[in-house]
Amino acid sequence: MIKSLDAFSPFIPSDEALNKSDLADKATALTAGSSKLSGQLHPKALETLECYMRVINSYYSNLIEGNATSPHEVRAAQRGEYSKDPAKRDLQLESLAHIATQAWIREVNPDMKQVFSTEFVSELHRRFYAELPEHMWVIHNREGEPAGKIVPGEWRTGDVVVGQHVPIAGGQVADAMQHFCNIYDPTRYKGDKRLIAIAAAHHRFVWIHPFADGNGRVVRLMTDAALKAAGLDSYGAWCLSRGLARSSSNYKRFLHNADQVSQGNYDGRGPLTEKGLVAFCAYMLDTAIDQVRYISGLLEVHGLRDRIDGYVQARNDGRVRGMGKLKPVATTVLYAAFIQGEMSRTQAIELTGMTERSASRLLSGLKADGLLSDTSNRSPLRWEIPEHAEPWYFPELAPLG
Repeated sequence: MIKSLDAFSPFIPSDEALNKSDLADKATALTAGSSKLSGQLHPKALETLECYMRVINSYYSNLIEGNATSPHEVRAAQRGEYSKDPAKRDLQLESLAHIATQAWIREVNPDMKQVFSTEFVSELHRRFYAELPEHMWVIHNREGEPAGKIVPGEWRTGDVVVGQHVPIAGGQVADAMQHFCNIYDPTRYKGDKRLIAIAAAHHRFVWIHPFADGNGRVVRLMTDAALKAAGLDSYGAWCLSRGLARSSSNYKRFLHNADQVSQGNYDGRGPLTEKGLVAFCAYMLDTAIDQVRYISGLLEVHGLRDRIDGYVQARNDGRVRGMGKLKPVATTVLYAAFIQGEMSRTQAIELTGMTERSASRLLSGLKADGLLSDTSNRSPLRWEIPEHAEPWYFPELAPLG
């Protein structure tokens, strides 16, 4: 088994490798795209999107691990509607655990120093598994037989083989993770290097395989938190896991390739391949840029207004099952609520051009349908994304069934 804690170096591509690559350009493009998206969104609208996207992020991160529970099934579980099939119910619970952990990250709002700490990483694992029933802590071998039990938040102590990869010995994991957090301490990296280091850390975490199980979900949650803390303020309106899941074979291939040993004097100075690490970082940054562009396109001003209008039209010709008709002016109200994040009742009534009584009836209907929300009779009206509006607001974001 591996003895040296430097066995997973290089920890970040060398300056020489960076100069020969376009990683810095990709990091700059990601920062610029994320900033532009932030500028498109009112903070209240971003908050609504972040809450909505937790289900989407959960779906795609779990999908990578073989849990194909659809967003529709996840939202049913959020309402307390679970499958009668015990196995499917467990998968719903797994999705809810992921969402709850995301909500905790949002509440804590960690900075980069916190994200790259052993306390935070182990707490991510503990919180995820603490949300699950204990029978889901059992680890099974390839034959499907029980082979151990997860202790939430505890580092792996046994030796494992993951496919063709032999991670660091169980007895060294605690030291390796402390070394990992010291290496990726954000004070060591400035500018574009910070995002490149986050991408590199994603692979090196998987290489260490610090937990008996749940490493994939935890590293993606950690990377989510790191990207947000690194200053990508729009993160949460878009999610990396969607891109990773949609190119899952590439994700796993780049992870595997970065596991390989150095291919000689022209492949960096550490035990592991620098070229493989550069390629993995490029893949991660490209995937993030693609997701920013995708969500930015969905939220583009005129396009979203057209889709909101398409939803209202679909309501009126019966294509939205179980929902009644809406006045065409509902498009104006809903779109204004998105642009502003929230708005006063007075403004909403004025926008309708209707009598106060008729406008109040319309607004009550929009609230009842989950399209707007409030916290009291006097509070502002906030834009929302109910499940029945998803296919029209955000087509192809995730499966419908």
